[in-house]
Amino acid sequence: MNERPAASLPGIPSLVVLFFIGLIAVGTVLKGADMHGQPLMPFAGAILLGFLAFLAKGFFQVQPNQGQVMQLFGRYSGTERREGLRWTNPFYSRRPVSLRVRNFESSRLKVNDNDGNPIEIAAIVVWQVVDTAEAVFCVNDYENFVQIQSESALRQMAQSYAYDTHDDGRPSLRSHGDEVNNHLGREIEARLVKAGVQVVEARISHLAYAQEIAQAMLQRQQASAIVAARTRIVEGAVGMVALALEQLREQGVVELDEERKAAMVSNLLVVLCGDRSTQPVVNTGSLYS
Repeated sequence: MNERPAASLPGIPSLVVLFFIGLIAVGTVLKGADMHGQPLMPFAGAILLGFLAFLAKGFFQVQPNQGQVMQLFGRYSGTERREGLRWTNPFYSRRPVSLRVRNFESSRLKVNDNDGNPIEIAAIVVWQVVDTAEAVFCVNDYENFVQIQSESALRQMAQSYAYDTHDDGRPSLRSHGDEVNNHLGREIEARLVKAGVQVVEARISHLAYAQEIAQAMLQRQQASAIVAARTRIVEGAVGMVALALEQLREQGVVELDEERKAAMVSNLLVVLCGDRSTQPVVNTGSLYS
């Protein structure tokens, strides 16, 4: 069922017409009361006034960014989106549906990522109704439907990615935010299209390891960071040692045999790669004594 425009008239002109007809009806009642020979005139005027009161039930207001879904004896008759005072068939029943942009934050879900690690994840979803007929008649409660289906899509998306980055370059929840958010938006959109709802934006608002493995994962991350830092330090130290030996050779500062070179390399690597500051030792002898 798709939305279609409802039949209605501008409210102000309709109100003016009913007002003048009401004046005529009141005049008929008063004139018939003065003319004793015309007993039907007051009765006709009273009937006309009652009919006008019934027609007045057809007036309704449409606020900005709102749609009025109309039904006639249970049958969908259309949706009025033109704002202001309107008039329509008094037999129509009307239900307002907000077309404003709305958002909500999902509850924190505990799911397993692609590696099987338990994580906690939550998301913020920005949405709005674009088809009032589908929102009202295709689902029982479209607001509750949006929330439940969004959390279902979030759970499905979280299982498609690992929490952290791997060496194989696969996208992860922590490092590929834009790709993950776009994937989440598509997953939610696919579930909400039948409810006449459009997803404006979806993004992760909370992401963490579950409490039972958080400490272990933190230690693993720290170990990985230490290894990466050590690797970079060693690479830099080896380059500096090679540069020092090359400049000593080119400038002829000192001639070193292989054993002295090995000793110099060992000392430089200790100085450059050590965690603590080194203590200088003055050698008063030679390398061989």
